[in-house]
Amino acid sequence: MLWNVDLTLVDVAIVTREAYAEAFRVVTGRPLVKLAPAMGRPDSEIVFETLAVNGIVAEDDHLPRFLSALAVAFADRHKRLAKDGRMMPGAKDALKAVSRLDGVVQSVLTGTIKSNAVHKLKAFGLEKYIDFEIGGYGEEVYPKATLLQVAQGRAKEHLGTPFTPANTVVIGDSTRDVQAARIGGAAMIGVASGRSMAAELREAGADIVLPDLSNASEVVAAVAGLTAPLDRQAG
Repeated sequence: MLWNVDLTLVDVAIVTREAYAEAFRVVTGRPLVKLAPAMGRPDSEIVFETLAVNGIVAEDDHLPRFLSALAVAFADRHKRLAKDGRMMPGAKDALKAVSRLDGVVQSVLTGTIKSNAVHKLKAFGLEKYIDFEIGGYGEEVYPKATLLQVAQGRAKEHLGTPFTPANTVVIGDSTRDVQAARIGGAAMIGVASGRSMAAELREAGADIVLPDLSNASEVVAAVAGLTAPLDRQAG
């Protein structure tokens, strides 16, 4: 089970922008004028576009330096996450309910770098439900579909079970999440709580679309239905 983080489980956009502005200043010596929109993309991609739209020609060391500075800037602000951000409706109850399903392990498939993903979920007490060792994160320079396959490989290595579309579920709020699941090899639950409307998620190919996570029973039923053996699904 792979959760998107931003606008699926939490919304900490204010702190994220401030951390990006600080990291940009540290790396370039200039104030940030324009931050590239996230749109479900990984931090590595956002960094390159942010440099470009601010007139900075990216060099080989820019990405590692920026991501390192972003991690520091975010950690410095971690106590503000709960104050200036919010947990998405039903997120904790949904994570807790899914954790009770037999054989389910929950991790994240996120554009956020790993250290910041941990901070985001810890701020709202969500980290206890997540195995951070088998996720996919924004410092890895892969398209999200490839990142999904990387996460599946990590899960196989750690858990000894092959992961395929039959036993991998992605939950996310954007059409990019849906596309990653379709291409990378996973079932997909779209949540219309963030970047994309329900109709857009369905059109992109989500197997199930929920308005939000506020009904934990619906979330559990969706996960269980998408991972049921074929003979159960047929029945």
